[in-house]
Amino acid sequence: MLSSEAALAGGVSRRLRIGIGLRQGSDKAGSAAGSPAPVELVAYHDAKSMCIDLRDGKIDAAVRGELPSNEAMSCLKDTFSLESTQRMALIEPIRGGLFLLGPVGIDEGRSPAEKEAMALAGHSLMRSLGGRGKVGLMSCGRESDRGRSGAVDRSMDEALLIRDALRGQGVEASHVQITIESALEDHDVIIAPDGIIGNILFRALHFLGGAKALGAPVVNMQRIFIDTSRAKEDYSDSIALAQRLATEAER
Repeated sequence: MLSSEAALAGGVSRRLRIGIGLRQGSDKAGSAAGSPAPVELVAYHDAKSMCIDLRDGKIDAAVRGELPSNEAMSCLKDTFSLESTQRMALIEPIRGGLFLLGPVGIDEGRSPAEKEAMALAGHSLMRSLGGRGKVGLMSCGRESDRGRSGAVDRSMDEALLIRDALRGQGVEASHVQITIESALEDHDVIIAPDGIIGNILFRALHFLGGAKALGAPVVNMQRIFIDTSRAKEDYSDSIALAQRLATEAER
């Protein structure tokens, strides 16, 4: 199983400028000791300035940090002309096995096409970090539950549709049904039925289950932006992730 340490450790070849959103006087950026190479941190106290500098190449990547989520996502959409932001959270459970979960925004992953695109992006991202990139498509029940609920049946049909589309593009993908606990034994990209369920899964795993949350890259844009929770005590792992992904983007 891939660990966070192994995923963040490889391939950084130069000093990068990483933007980090912080409140005045905050020390949550830490020393960036988890970063795989020296990094120059640029603190931002408003999302607009950070998004514009990211667009213009004045920083190599950005981490939301303590900036308000609505403000940051709105600025990203305006600055990069996005219809929506699509985020996937990089999570490491206590038992180990780093994986990518999406969608995690309550208004994200609203269609099969969006979830297919997210799965493809997640597959590429995990492979760049040293993982398999095998995709597990969740639904709201088991196959044996068919007929009990129209909504459950539709979620299974949609998962199977996306699975077949991914396989047609050479991506290993399976319908893992509702059983995320067994899916994580063999998959490192998990696509939830929708962003609401993905958000609940993330919160249960991280805030209740003690899983490590490295951050949530926005996967439908060319530049590197890592969404984070303001509840994090230290952003050094998110900074290291931004640095790692920015390096991969240059290759």
